[in-house]
Amino acid sequence: MEALVHTLLLEKEYVEFLVGRDGDFDQIVSSAVKRQKRIVRDDNSSLIWILPYPTAELRNNMENFETYYDEIEICGSAASSHPKGAFQIRNRQMVKRSDLVVFYVDHTGGGAYQTMRYAQKEKKNILNLAGEGYGEKE
Repeated sequence: MEALVHTLLLEKEYVEFLVGRDGDFDQIVSSAVKRQKRIVRDDNSSLIWILPYPTAELRNNMENFETYYDEIEICGSAASSHPKGAFQIRNRQMVKRSDLVVFYVDHTGGGAYQTMRYAQKEKKNILNLAGEGYGEKE
């Protein structure tokens, strides 16, 4: 992850790193982005936390989150949907905004797997850090 972020910061004019903050992988990515922005450069990227809807955690810790992330967004289409489907709607919106979608999917089930399948259908560039065999773009 560190090498990928490092390369993107060096080679791209501007990079938006969209994260969901819903699991360990999101935290690993966010930490890698923060570290590499300090090491490489911090003037050509944004670390953006995208929530499916406002949460008590956000409300209670807004100042800390605003310090950590460059931007915090609430996904409008997800926020107005049923909470059970909000995460998948948010994930699909993130895929639509992305040129490269990075996953760590090591099983065929769950929200990350469903989102990876959606990214394939949308013909996005996909990198699955869990390795081969779980549906990366051919």
